[in-house]
Amino acid sequence: MSPLMIPIIGMMIPIIAILAKVYMRSMEMKERQLTAMGENTAEKAAQYATRVAELEQRVRVLERIATDGGIQTAAQIEALRDSPVSFETMREKVQ
Repeated sequence: MSPLMIPIIGMMIPIIAILAKVYMRSMEMKERQLTAMGENTAEKAAQYATRVAELEQRVRVLERIATDGGIQTAAQIEALRDSPVSFETMREKVQ
C-alpha cells in the first residue's frame, strides 16, 4: 500500500459518512410523506364510503316508491320533499 492511500482513505471515511447521513434523512422524509398521504387517503375513503351509504339508502327508497303504489307512495314522496338535499351539501360531504 502506498503512503498516499492512507490519507485518501482517511478523507473518504468522513465523506462517505456524510453522504450516508444525507441519504438516511431523505429516506426519513419520504417515509413521513407516505405516512401523511396514507392518512389522507384513509380519511377520504371513509368520507366516500359514508356518502355511498347515504346514496344507496336514497336509491332504495326511490326503488320502493317506483315499485309500490297507492297511499304509501304519496306519503314517501311528501317525506322526500320535506328533506331536500342541496348540491352544495353533497359536494361538501364528498370533499
